[in-house]
Amino acid sequence: MGAERLYNRAVKSTCIKVLKVRVKDRHAPLLRSMATEVNLVWNYCNDLSDRMIRERGRWMSGFDFSAYTVGASKQFEHIGSSTIQETAEHYASKRYSAKRRKLRWRKSFGDKRSLGWVPFKARAAHWKHGQVFFAGSHFKVWDSFGLANYKFRAGCFTEDARGRWYFCICVSVDRTCPKGQDSIGIDLGLKTVATCSDGTVLEGRWYRHLEGKLAKAQRARRKRRARAIHAKIRNRRADALHKFSRNLVNRCGEIYVGDVSSSKLTKTTMAKSVLDASWASFKTMLDYKSQQAGIVYREINEAYTTRACSECGGLCGPQGIRALSVRDWQCVECGVQHDRDVNAARNILRLGAGHCAP
Repeated sequence: MGAERLYNRAVKSTCIKVLKVRVKDRHAPLLRSMATEVNLVWNYCNDLSDRMIRERGRWMSGFDFSAYTVGASKQFEHIGSSTIQETAEHYASKRYSAKRRKLRWRKSFGDKRSLGWVPFKARAAHWKHGQVFFAGSHFKVWDSFGLANYKFRAGCFTEDARGRWYFCICVSVDRTCPKGQDSIGIDLGLKTVATCSDGTVLEGRWYRHLEGKLAKAQRARRKRRARAIHAKIRNRRADALHKFSRNLVNRCGEIYVGDVSSSKLTKTTMAKSVLDASWASFKTMLDYKSQQAGIVYREINEAYTTRACSECGGLCGPQGIRALSVRDWQCVECGVQHDRDVNAARNILRLGAGHCAP
């Protein structure tokens, strides 16, 4: 039934988690210099890949790129071999996924410059004297996780559209024992981003709420203001999705979600609402948080879940895009009154629980 993922609660005692903390603004000039050198490595790999395929018909791997960049750290002032190798391997992985002979060039200057990115391998960064020590420099951060209690693995420094830098690091954490025993089904939509089988809903429309202010800033050509509004929209969306998904994982032992895809809907007049709902991000959050908590997470084929009555199973509900305005309906076979989204969520729960039954 759809894309299915089931996690055994007793497979591993630890799991990988990514921590993200803000870097103090005083380090921005140094990090931009590092990012410029990373862009040079990326563009070198891009050019090398293009020439190798055109001239020799050879697709290079991450190992090949690493061999061609041996000793390159002597040519740079700020980054070392760890960052160079990680950049080359990441480029090879991205190019392989895209199935193209080259990717976009990373630009270091101008209005369309690429956002800063400085990756590194495990053990290249560590916590020292209350700061992050990397490439011979100390970086002060707003430590909201207690980084001294973790052993750093691979990670990166990243820049957002407002020029703020963040330190992202992979760490190993103990898998928490699942506390909740409830099972819940979730129907994803546009009017409400997520509706649960118990009636809980997540309201969306984060972009719509600030659309007027954003349009005003764009008409006035206030780029900094527009970037700030975009960041506020993104932060509000991420905050709501994180809190809602965390609440579900904490109180449930089994989570079933409809496998709705936004790829086709983004080509319709509903594209703005679909992108604002960010279904993929929400499902990704539920996915990895379920792994960490050791609970069941499964995506269920949601065909006919809106039309089928969750009480008797009769197919008498609204169907098609034209019927999206019908939010409540009554089953003609059993007479039960349904909320459109809650009914679909209950059907998703029934399908998921039936699939997992022995």
